[in-house]
Amino acid sequence: MFRYFPTNYVWNLSVDLAFEMGARIGEIEEMCAPLLEAAKSPDAAGTRAFREAWEKMAGKLVELAQEDESAGRLLSAGEKLNRAAIYLLTCERLQSRDAPGRLDLYKNVLAVFKKGVALSRENCRLVEIPYEGKVISGLFVQAEGVSGPAPVLLQVNGLDSTKEMKYRVGLPAWLARRGVSSLVIDQPGTGEALRLHNLTARYDSEHWASVVVDWLEAQPEIDPKRIGMEGVSLGGYYCPRALAFEPRFAMGVAWGANHDWREVQKRRLAKEGSFPVPHYWEHVCWVWGAANIDEFMTIAENVHLDGILDRIKVPFLVTHGEKDSQIPLDMARRTYDALVNSPRRELKIFTDREGGVQHSSFDNSINAGHYIADWVAQTLGGRLA
Repeated sequence: MFRYFPTNYVWNLSVDLAFEMGARIGEIEEMCAPLLEAAKSPDAAGTRAFREAWEKMAGKLVELAQEDESAGRLLSAGEKLNRAAIYLLTCERLQSRDAPGRLDLYKNVLAVFKKGVALSRENCRLVEIPYEGKVISGLFVQAEGVSGPAPVLLQVNGLDSTKEMKYRVGLPAWLARRGVSSLVIDQPGTGEALRLHNLTARYDSEHWASVVVDWLEAQPEIDPKRIGMEGVSLGGYYCPRALAFEPRFAMGVAWGANHDWREVQKRRLAKEGSFPVPHYWEHVCWVWGAANIDEFMTIAENVHLDGILDRIKVPFLVTHGEKDSQIPLDMARRTYDALVNSPRRELKIFTDREGGVQHSSFDNSINAGHYIADWVAQTLGGRLA
């Protein structure tokens, strides 16, 4: 794991994620060099300084993109806006729930991302799926070189990621080249669902996953018999849980297992393991709609996979980084061992040899991501060459 800030795991994770999404080293250096001392500060002061530095870089890129656009250099403008969105995403993710201007910052993320994708002419379109009188927003990436309905992989966030982050890491593009479409969503508790629609997380992920499957089945470019699901980080709980109760999924992938998240919370209360974001307890209460930590811990008692995975009767891939600092490796083995009725179950542990040894391979995602893309393509009838 690349460690720009020797004493701050959360900031290092954020920098690594930015690199995985497409950050440039010169821009990272310009943003981070002045922050070495701030990285040692308490969460409130530190994250404020982080935001100011990264938002400043994003603003500069937006200005440069405007100059490109005025001169007709639309592809160049799009590239700059794409990086600006990455930097805005990164600093927004670190802010406390009630940080002044956070909602406006997030809305700017969406606007800059949308314009960057459009000017870059990327294979990506925004969709909205009706859900409980509101919407679940998603990014749809069409399979390449496929005539007729294509297989699709539904991809869901973890605790603190967003659909834009997952899109930029690259799995949808890698799948498209393999003849598999992607739908990356902000499910309840994440991204737009939480910030714009106040849709909080729920342990019974099949509730919203089934609604998304209904929508996918109605799309003419999708083969309804070849709908898979992948979840990253806490999505390593959401995905197998959904498959256990929604039989229309044809396969599943956990990119980072999360068999017993209630146990992880108890360990975190005991100061064991690394936190993914600053203001952690405030963040999880917001995500799960809890008034306080005690109420959150009561909710978290439901967030485990014990006693349900024998319901899964389709292929399932469990992956985990060998040196995951957040979720113990034994949770991957617990998930794999419980998949007793899957006709094709596989446990893949990423080691130093392949890279991607940290949490959900966020330290080096490309080899892990290609492994997953190949596995999905093989399982759903895509291509490897």
